[in-house]
Amino acid sequence: MSILSDRWIREQAQSTGMIEPFVERQTRDGCISYGLSSYGYDARVADEFKIFTNVDSAVVDPKDFSANSFVDRKTDVCVIPPNSFALARTVEYFRVPRDVLVICLGKSTYARCGIIVNVTPLEPGWEGHVTLEFSNTTPLPAKIYANEGACQFLFLKGNEPCEVSYADRAGKYMGQKGVTLPKL
Repeated sequence: MSILSDRWIREQAQSTGMIEPFVERQTRDGCISYGLSSYGYDARVADEFKIFTNVDSAVVDPKDFSANSFVDRKTDVCVIPPNSFALARTVEYFRVPRDVLVICLGKSTYARCGIIVNVTPLEPGWEGHVTLEFSNTTPLPAKIYANEGACQFLFLKGNEPCEVSYADRAGKYMGQKGVTLPKL
């Protein structure tokens, strides 16, 4: 596998709509940077958040997930309570080529504040808005800024197209829009 460059990412975004909307260069005018970088793409977090809460004494169960586990917020700045968690989504919609695997890493600006961004790999053939998981590991409330950079996606090209893609097996998160909750 090899990591793919800014040139390849730009070409795919412009010719196939791999990333929409696509920002051609790093933007950081008073905000957390986003857009095309040397070997990746820094995606933005949208203004839709699901913040975990224990008001109803819910239990988080991935096999039987309850909407009582969180509160919805549409806001420019999401405040995650201490030692808590929130879900969000990318502004960008991704379409992953059949011979590419995409790995996501959190932005250092957030990591240095104790805010961890997690995303599972984007598999070959998958498309949708990426659901982002933000963990506030600090004992203090933490801010997440909508429409600013949240994470960087790295594109890895396989030695050949996969035999069975995410689209071929009709994966349960295919084509997701908005913040998508766990599915069994």
